[in-house]
Amino acid sequence: MTIFREAFNLIFSGDATLYEIVGLTLLVSVASTSIAALLGIFFGMLLGKSSFTGRKIVVGLVNTLMGLPPVVAGLIVYLLLSRSGPLGFLHLLYTPKAMVIAQVLLITPIICGLVLSAVSVKKTIVAENCRGLRLSKLTSRHMLLHECRRPIYSAVLAGYGRAISEVGAIMIVGGNIAGKTRVMTTAIVLETSKGYFDIAVALGIVLLLLALIVNLLVMKLTGGTAE
Repeated sequence: MTIFREAFNLIFSGDATLYEIVGLTLLVSVASTSIAALLGIFFGMLLGKSSFTGRKIVVGLVNTLMGLPPVVAGLIVYLLLSRSGPLGFLHLLYTPKAMVIAQVLLITPIICGLVLSAVSVKKTIVAENCRGLRLSKLTSRHMLLHECRRPIYSAVLAGYGRAISEVGAIMIVGGNIAGKTRVMTTAIVLETSKGYFDIAVALGIVLLLLALIVNLLVMKLTGGTAE
């Protein structure tokens, strides 16, 4: 109970270190989710409503990448951004930008796959209704987007949930540097290993609260359902 009391004291006392970590976590996760949402929704809609040779292979690749292990994503980005890598001249390794890139790689397939699935279900009935009403192709696309809005909300928030809880990939490319790349998940791992359970528990509580907020948003935007 003493640990929890100390943890709540850190939260409500406005501890500078704790809130610096929380702030960077939100910055990185919101930035990566925003970029991944733009990419995932675009390609999810495109793949969902299109028919072309090799589509099954592409869809299978998206589904495979939805389960991409975080450490593999981190390793890929690390190799790209390291000094000997093709993007080493950008000097992004061990910066928040590298962490954003790793998270985008992780969550874009998740958003894309969920949007693709929703569009595949809705596209036929929307297309039939639009043909019956003699609507233009552009209007039909808007109608399809509108019909899939709830699954899209869920997909984006699911991506955000994955981003804010990620540890493996961002530890590899970010390095968990104090005051620079240390976020909640990596700080919890570090502080627990050092035996500083008060700040680890405090960060865990904040992380759980953020996860609760995301779940409440999903329920509100989807009407309490996944459809």
